[in-house]
Amino acid sequence: MTPRPFRVSFTITILILFAVLFVLAVGLVVLGFRQTGARAAPGPAAFVCATNVLNGRLRVFERRELSAAAVMASACLPQLFQAVEVEGEHYWDGGFSGNPPIFPLIYMGGCQDIVIVQLNPINIPQVPRDMRAIMDRINTLAFNSSLMREMRMIRFFTDLIDRGDLDGERYLRVFIHTIDAEPEIAALDPASKLNADRDFLDHLFQLGTAQAEAFLRMHWESIGVRSSTDVEKKFC
Repeated sequence: MTPRPFRVSFTITILILFAVLFVLAVGLVVLGFRQTGARAAPGPAAFVCATNVLNGRLRVFERRELSAAAVMASACLPQLFQAVEVEGEHYWDGGFSGNPPIFPLIYMGGCQDIVIVQLNPINIPQVPRDMRAIMDRINTLAFNSSLMREMRMIRFFTDLIDRGDLDGERYLRVFIHTIDAEPEIAALDPASKLNADRDFLDHLFQLGTAQAEAFLRMHWESIGVRSSTDVEKKFC
């Protein structure tokens, strides 16, 4: 079976996403919305999520709903910023309820291949002892939990489709791929998340580029054919 053609933007997106930092991302997006009117511009589907502070529900902003406020809400860490108001509701970072939410890509985007660029490590090399490391691990566990639940659900439905218990014509059989640098990221000090030093950002960019290029070399032929990530081993 020949893999389906993949958009050139896929490669570019991978190379950029791994090195993205909150301030830079929000600044660029805000500038883009002001100058180009991104909601009306043609392009691929886009989804941004935020967590409603009052009821804890996940809000998924589709492309037509995107605004500078929605993007800032999706990356609003309450330890650093006040909740962002969008259409009369207040939001914090979407990671508290979906990090990232996979279901919009399946049910609203109809995407069979899902590439997850993973920033928070699932595994760490040692038990955290000091308060800063403990709080950092608590945050990563909370942010990873929603992703792991969704991955377990995807595996459950995938097994049903593969066994013939669900109609593969009616239900989308998705392929999961991941890009990460877990050993390198897990070894970083928790304070590095606020490090905006140019050399450090260059290091992250080079690390992300290397991991993305390695993924393309090793797994390009899997796109459109099979999952390159063992979902059970990595998430279940």
